[in-house]
Amino acid sequence: MDIQITNPNKIIYPKEKLTKLDVVKYYAKIAKYMLPYIKNRPISVIRCHEGINGECFFKKHPNLEKKFIKTIKLDSENKDSEYFYLTKEDDIIYQAQMGTIEFHVWSSNIKHIQKPDIMTFDLDPDKEISIDELRKGVKDLKNILDNLKLKSFLKTSGGKGYHILVPFKPKASFEKFSEFSKQIAILLEETFPTLYTSNSRKAVRKHKIFIDWQRNSKGATCIAPYSLRARNGATVSAPISWAELDKIQPNEIDIFSIFKRKNKNPWKNFFDIDQEIIR
Repeated sequence: MDIQITNPNKIIYPKEKLTKLDVVKYYAKIAKYMLPYIKNRPISVIRCHEGINGECFFKKHPNLEKKFIKTIKLDSENKDSEYFYLTKEDDIIYQAQMGTIEFHVWSSNIKHIQKPDIMTFDLDPDKEISIDELRKGVKDLKNILDNLKLKSFLKTSGGKGYHILVPFKPKASFEKFSEFSKQIAILLEETFPTLYTSNSRKAVRKHKIFIDWQRNSKGATCIAPYSLRARNGATVSAPISWAELDKIQPNEIDIFSIFKRKNKNPWKNFFDIDQEIIR
């Protein structure tokens, strides 16, 4: 498909002097790695038509834009219940042409929209938390998941934290799925009460790592693997191996370095994992 790029020289990342064309080229090159994690999932996007220092906006409904997207309506009586999703690599490129910087995805697929299959834990550290403490938090959470015999995967957030993703067979309801993730976060909090919190209130997050489990409810989203972030540095939320945890900072991988990585797809067996929530 031939996609015409409008305003290709528009500066999107001023500090790095990256243009809209640079962003489009990034997504064209990364699309084959990214598509499996966003295909057929309702998405929300962040668009920055005037660059990341301009006015950006969060878009989760298709409105009048129907080109190169598919739509799904969850409630025929609610006009705000229509969402959109992508099905092929060109759809990702077209979103970049439309000004999209960030892609955020649901935890369920349209084929089983009420049965989520990717659980996300976002480890969000207070500003006083050191990188060593943050990495300990990642390892502590992984240990809990390991003890539950659950295979998990790691990625950078492109910001200040790490994300742990757990694939499941789509069998549990959103209510059960969300409650299960909450109980895991609470278990970590109760085991190390001075280090972690499962409470999102700012007042209780000082000097702690917030284990954000709330992305596992219906309609909630998480930044997609390989998505750029709309912030200085043109960072990427990049899948990494567990062996790389102590070597890579949460905001270290960017638009320049990701293609230099020897293993660009460390999650190759992500969708082959056969595990369920059993309670």
